[in-house]
Amino acid sequence: MKSTRDRILNTLLTNPTATITELAEAVDINTISVRHHLTNLQAEGLIQASEERHGVGRPRLIYSLTDTGLEKFPTRYMSLTNRLLEQLKSTLTQKEINELFIRMAKSLAADHLDRIKKLPVEQKLDAIRKTLGDEGFMIEWQKIGEDYHIVEKACPFYHVGQSHPEVCIMDQTLISTMLSIPAEKVKCVLNGDVHCTYVVTAKSLAEA
Repeated sequence: MKSTRDRILNTLLTNPTATITELAEAVDINTISVRHHLTNLQAEGLIQASEERHGVGRPRLIYSLTDTGLEKFPTRYMSLTNRLLEQLKSTLTQKEINELFIRMAKSLAADHLDRIKKLPVEQKLDAIRKTLGDEGFMIEWQKIGEDYHIVEKACPFYHVGQSHPEVCIMDQTLISTMLSIPAEKVKCVLNGDVHCTYVVTAKSLAEA
């Protein structure tokens, strides 16, 4: 039997703009209990609330799933992504495929460059960690000697990369472009390493 929170999420999947009263009726619990679950789901980033006016009086809150909440449900995105890449690889050369991923990564990085390009390198790394976190990455960094090691604990492209390793060039390009300093890839999960790891050397920093 599904939990109350799962039933709330399922209700919001089929009724994307539900009120507290509608959710209480759908999952058959009182509004106080629904409000408690909604608070927790909002804290987890699975749902969001917006105000809607409905005649005279205070606006009411309407709840809907966030992108993160939608990802809780089975999709065919992976199958579609793999098919699209297979079609691209059947018509483009390997060089063209790589250039495509590089352009995509630079386009994504460009949205943040103006904000961080003048920051010191360690502040840049902190900003990159947060920015890439919003994109589904999980990275950590540490200074070892005079070099900076960037460890990718989670990557949103991991499953795609198993069939299409070319996609990994996006990670390296994103980090290098946002740092404005080349990051060398020294470890890769697709090669059997625990995490993908990039190194920004003291030499690269000096040259930058």
